[in-house]
Amino acid sequence: MKLALAQLDIDHGDVEGNVERAVEAITEAARRDADLLCLPEIFNVGYFAFDDYESAAEGLSGPTLSRLSEAAVEHGINVLAGTIVEDLAETTEVETPAGEGLSNTAVLFDRAGERRAVYRKHHLFGYESAEADLLVPGEEPRSGICEVEGFTVGITTCYDLRFPELYRELVEQSVNLLLVPSAWPYPRVEHWTTLSRARAIENQCYVATINGSAEYEGAKLLGRSTVFDPWGTTLASSGDEPTLITSEIDPDRVERVRAEFPALRDRRRS
Repeated sequence: MKLALAQLDIDHGDVEGNVERAVEAITEAARRDADLLCLPEIFNVGYFAFDDYESAAEGLSGPTLSRLSEAAVEHGINVLAGTIVEDLAETTEVETPAGEGLSNTAVLFDRAGERRAVYRKHHLFGYESAEADLLVPGEEPRSGICEVEGFTVGITTCYDLRFPELYRELVEQSVNLLLVPSAWPYPRVEHWTTLSRARAIENQCYVATINGSAEYEGAKLLGRSTVFDPWGTTLASSGDEPTLITSEIDPDRVERVRAEFPALRDRRRS
């Protein structure tokens, strides 16, 4: 499978412009024959635009996700719609963790534009961030699991990277490709690269981290979107500028690595 990561130039507050840049990324990924295109966390309004969360929130059938579903169909490509701010009260077609409130929600569309997975961020960031005050956490990590092009995909989001038990739970459900849309800022570069690589090594699976490229009121995303293989080797990576990167990945490689070095088999549970 050819995987594409779109490190978008996110203009905080400009939902229409950001969605158009996302569609352009889908178009370019399809031109490069990618099978799956992934977008960053809260790519439509911008992660740091906390004052705009409520006004920009929408349900799963709202304009942002509808536009990306249409683009998936138009270009015949699977699309991970990074995350958006979901208005849970506007979502009626799937189960939500609460009757009202806002959630940091990722949606994966298949080539036919159908929703295959809906993941609501499990760990909300509270350190110098309003996210934990404004949003409702997701309660079902397994909701982000689906089958895509021969892979069992598991979706998590940004701050989730700091909680390895979440990833082990997903791998126990046969996940072999982890997708992590993010809005990870400077100065925590080493945390970003180390935690992402560690999740690949300890779970012996592919990990793709999709960050944005943006600066807002002194906060700057560090980019460095990366695809790691099951050994933790970097297959493709970016700097901190807007770009689209691609990498060929193979589910059989996960099985070969796990057979060659069967660390998961040797795990002991207390």
